[in-house]
Amino acid sequence: MAGSFLAPLRRVFSRQAQPWKPIELRGDDGSVDVFSFGDDEGVLDRRSIWSELQVSRAQAGNWYEPPISFVGLGETFAMSPHHQSAIILKKQMLESLFIETPYLSLDDFGAWTQDFMIFGNGWLMQSRAMSGRFLQAERLPAAWTRVGAVPGEAWYMAPGVMAAEYPRLLAGETFLLKQPAPLQEIYGVPGYLGALQSGLLNEAATIFRRRYYKNGSHAGYIMYVSSTVTDQDADAIRKAMRESKGRGNFRNMFVHAPNGSKDGIQIIPLSEAAAKDEFLSIKEITRDDVMAAHRVPPQLLGAVPKNGAVFGSISEAIWMMWVMEIQPIARKMLAVNQWAGAEVIRFGDAAKVFAQFSAAVAAGAGKV
Repeated sequence: MAGSFLAPLRRVFSRQAQPWKPIELRGDDGSVDVFSFGDDEGVLDRRSIWSELQVSRAQAGNWYEPPISFVGLGETFAMSPHHQSAIILKKQMLESLFIETPYLSLDDFGAWTQDFMIFGNGWLMQSRAMSGRFLQAERLPAAWTRVGAVPGEAWYMAPGVMAAEYPRLLAGETFLLKQPAPLQEIYGVPGYLGALQSGLLNEAATIFRRRYYKNGSHAGYIMYVSSTVTDQDADAIRKAMRESKGRGNFRNMFVHAPNGSKDGIQIIPLSEAAAKDEFLSIKEITRDDVMAAHRVPPQLLGAVPKNGAVFGSISEAIWMMWVMEIQPIARKMLAVNQWAGAEVIRFGDAAKVFAQFSAAVAAGAGKV
């Protein structure tokens, strides 16, 4: 008996149930109705983005598949304002210290740095003269570059190009800067994966609230009339309500029911039946998760302190950010010079740059 009762629920919640096709199951006696409704679910919402994290070497022909969907990571770049801002902040801090060289342009350096922040992988491709002298380094989009099965080789899966025509890059022609991954040694993974679900929840909460306001149910109501009202009176009320819409709406309406009771006419706002989604709490908690994953001080991302709290000096936060986050990345990037045999990447004096910034902040504060 219990098995037959739970069977409809198992069918609804099983992975074989198609989310785009409504399901409606009715009991024989008509007492139990089970149905599904709502929009289609995105790929990321089904947590399939985690499905390959434990794969060490998934070889696909001439290259290895990444441990996580790079296209999915690229799509989550704009999932929350603090996630996107943290990545751009780190990139711009490195750009502010980068000294452009004849071997690498500022644009390529910035794009390469951003790839590393988003995907945990940053690729550079070299060009050399006939004599073997290093000429220039260019950024390869990490979303479409794969580690080759032959050691040292790489493949560029150019969008819109057939697989048989993918360019092959020989050993020594590319440089891969990667964030170490704990379960595989082929690709890097970004450090914010622990807050990925929080960022997606932040986005989902925003979309839900936007749809709620766009739907307009927050401004609607039910007018319940239980008094003795004739058909003519009901028609008059209906006409008055219709005329209150559109231009000149939000006008008051007078109803006179001589023989009506105290609760004969009631106005029930639909917004009172809205879901208790705790919008503000979700936004704050997910924001804190994302900032913790990126290890960025809140005052550098425009976060507003609550309950009279103070975040501290911006200058001190920037210097701490440089010492603990940006400097280790910059030191890893200098490995490009050894690969190229030339000074491709050069950084300025961070102490001098940030001292000038601190002086500018102090001067601006004194003028306020």
